[in-house]
Amino acid sequence: QVQLVESGGGLVQTGGSLKLSCAASESTFNIKHLGWYRQAPGKQREVVAAISSDVTPNYADSVKGRFTISRDNAKNPVYLQMNSLKPEDTAVYYCNARCFQVGERYMYFELWGQGALVTVSS
Repeated sequence: QVQLVESGGGLVQTGGSLKLSCAASESTFNIKHLGWYRQAPGKQREVVAAISSDVTPNYADSVKGRFTISRDNAKNPVYLQMNSLKPEDTAVYYCNARCFQVGERYMYFELWGQGALVTVSS
């Protein structure tokens, strides 16, 4: 069964950088739409950034100019580069995909990554 596998995360000081990646566990599944979400302790999960094929990426206002979502030629994986990190960015980050291309077929189902903890110390 295909899964989304995240990597990256960790502990960084204020102003530092981290990079997250998210890929389908089976290379034949090309992610067509992916969003990065985060959930801080005691808060609701919120969308951080999203990317789709041939569409300009979208960002939450709180991360614009600091975070960049990207991918390599519409293939796995999808990255979230996080720069100028702030303590308020501390959260568990999840990737979410809802559309996949396998060969010539498009498949629509939702997957979540396992989550990556990002801790920004002041």
